Amino acid sequence: MQQNFYLGIDVSKGYADFIILDENKKVIEDNFQLDDTFDGHNKLYKILSGFLAKYPDSNILAAVESTGGYENNWLKFLSACQSKLQLSVARINPFGVSYNSKATLKRIITDKQSARNVAEYMISHPEKVQYNNQDYYASVRRQWTFIKMLTKQKVQLLNQLESLLYIANPEVLQYCSNKMNLWTLKLLSKYPTAKELAKARLSSVCKIPYITESLANDLINNARKSVASSDDKTTAEVIRALGEQILQLRRLIVLQTKQLQSSCNIAEVELLKSFRGIGTFSAVGLMIEILSVERFSSVKKLASFFGVHPVFKQSGDGLSGFKMSKRGRKQPRQLLFNIARFAIVHNPYIKEIYAIHLQKGMPKMAALGAVMYKILRIVYGMLKHNRQYDPEIDRANRAKHKDYNA
Repeated sequence: MQQNFYLGIDVSKGYADFIILDENKKVIEDNFQLDDTFDGHNKLYKILSGFLAKYPDSNILAAVESTGGYENNWLKFLSACQSKLQLSVARINPFGVSYNSKATLKRIITDKQSARNVAEYMISHPEKVQYNNQDYYASVRRQWTFIKMLTKQKVQLLNQLESLLYIANPEVLQYCSNKMNLWTLKLLSKYPTAKELAKARLSSVCKIPYITESLANDLINNARKSVASSDDKTTAEVIRALGEQILQLRRLIVLQTKQLQSSCNIAEVELLKSFRGIGTFSAVGLMIEILSVERFSSVKKLASFFGVHPVFKQSGDGLSGFKMSKRGRKQPRQLLFNIARFAIVHNPYIKEIYAIHLQKGMPKMAALGAVMYKILRIVYGMLKHNRQYDPEIDRANRAKHKDYNA
């Protein structure tokens, strides 16, 4: 009978700790540490091949926690070793390992103990571990995360720019009530303060794209009557630099988004884009989180994964009710929240659902939370049945269950 051994791996920056346990959680190979280098990988191969030679009728089940990319080198190496060794490899959720460790009341956490926690999690929860799964979204995930990081940086710079404009060129802010236009950024790159804009020639300002002669005239006249409290060179240089940096980030985001659209040939992404309110970026983001709909046996489990499932809460003063759980990572919920905000404006069916909740007296944010849950149910159905978005399907389901809150 083939015996299973469990290789727990705790990955750190530049090295990893290893331990091998048997099915009874007994230590078979004590902790050892290897560098994430060519020599370190070769040493690991020698250790594993020697171990399997000692236990010929055995299989090694190895797992690493998903730690933001530090585990990828080890995962790739172990996957390559599968052709020569009786070895299965998995990437596991660190939350599961953490909660399993807390349940055992372990207080001391070291790299060695963390490696053991990984191995014990594999033994205690084999149904939660999926071995030898290829990550088809690895490259797309990297590009998607990069675009998200660039967008975050752009928002931070825009907030800083707005605070400086209030003291250096406040009259320009009236043209930025909804968003910072392209012409505004180019204007600020040339004339960062009201003092410099007041001295500008009408013909020079008109050369900036999208600025008409009438608008240029208003900008200059407003600058001459400005109440700005700061016009020093340092402030001007900071505003100019911020404007140029934001323009560069905008160009880079557009370029990366186009590359994402052209390189992302994933059937599920194209399927999700049939839902009005989900674009390429959002569809990729959803699939990066979901990976495969087969991972979730029901829509309730998918909702729990996203942390949008309802939970009943009751306080000591007698107040009670159902609220969104918000368990797990917040990034998937942020993505779903943005999709819902767009959908209640541009998707007629979702707009109708949102209005029904408001008519029932539900607060706006609570109604938006209900819409998030509804969208996730629709997404699950689309992926499960490989079917494009059709609101009539959900209407029919609601008609069958009249007591179900839409």
